[in-house]
Amino acid sequence: MTRTAVTSSNLRSVGYDPASQTLEIEFKNGVYQYADVPLEVYEALMASTSLGRYFIQNIKDAYSASKTA
Repeated sequence: MTRTAVTSSNLRSVGYDPASQTLEIEFKNGVYQYADVPLEVYEALMASTSLGRYFIQNIKDAYSASKTA
């Protein structure tokens, strides 16, 4: 999945696959994929003024995650 570099203290890059609704986020400590994330959530994340805050409030505990290799 192609990720876009972002300006954030914790997130490095973000990618999204609309076909599988998979959100992929690269953090300083690794890359995680979040399942069944609606396109609207991805778009709101990318449009937010604080990606880290939006992630914590709307994604972190709301979607199942797995760390990729």
